[in-house]
Amino acid sequence: MISLDELRAGVESGSIDTVVVAFTDMQGRLMGKRMHAEFFLEDSVEHGMEGCNYLLALEMEMDPVPGYELASWERGYGDFRVQPDLASLRRIPWLEGTALVLGDVLWHDGTPVRPSPRQVLNEQVERARAAGFEPMFGSELEFYLLKDTYAEAHEKNYRDLTPSVPYILDYHVLATTYDEPFIRQIRNGMQAAGIKVENSKGEAWPGQQEINFRFAGAVTMADNHVIYKNGAKELAHLNGMSITFMAKPDTRGSAALVTSTGRCGAATSRRSPTRSSSARGSRAGSRTRRSSRSSWRRT
Repeated sequence: MISLDELRAGVESGSIDTVVVAFTDMQGRLMGKRMHAEFFLEDSVEHGMEGCNYLLALEMEMDPVPGYELASWERGYGDFRVQPDLASLRRIPWLEGTALVLGDVLWHDGTPVRPSPRQVLNEQVERARAAGFEPMFGSELEFYLLKDTYAEAHEKNYRDLTPSVPYILDYHVLATTYDEPFIRQIRNGMQAAGIKVENSKGEAWPGQQEINFRFAGAVTMADNHVIYKNGAKELAHLNGMSITFMAKPDTRGSAALVTSTGRCGAATSRRSPTRSSSARGSRAGSRTRRSSRSSWRRT
């Protein structure tokens, strides 16, 4: 993580020239703009970044969905403001000269756009604090690492893609060594971006990996979660590979395990890990030990 003064120093020295200002959409993706660093310091820090409100009314293919009160063809599409949360400001070491900051989605009068995912979470955190709890979360995301690039996967209609390792690599040290040059980039890149890494390991299917991060406050962990998913895909692209976090890219599953703890003074309230996923039409975390060459669909 870096302070605003450290960002200014980086801009003055020429080591930072771009600031990505982003927010999370309804599909868990980062949306935003790449700002010239000088303009970000002169204008965006105070006034935020403009964005179209249709970005919170999209489906996976980026087409607007009817029925939203927030924005529709009937109501029209306007703008909102993304106000940078400077507590999330950080360098992105795998992108040259780049910093990133996440923001809260606001209307132009400064009131929050309540359906935005980060605002929903912020409100729930405030409710928990009012009840005397500080929610803490950890996330563990499994993914498949594929030898195909994203362009190649698209050209093949996401079918018959090649896993990085052709056999099960659950806890397998030698098998994970084959992918270690890339996985090490993710571990060290995330650590340098302010996301505390615990470990990585192979998982239950060919090419399946997971990287685990240190628990944190609910909003911080959610921020880390989305930055990690976006950054891992960027790193895969830069290495001529692709990864997918989909729960069911074919008959074999990947899980997203979310562990929550409510802290209240010295006491804690613990819940068991919950397997969840945003992939449609799938049962989160399910695994079926069957071979398949069916579609990997979206990554």
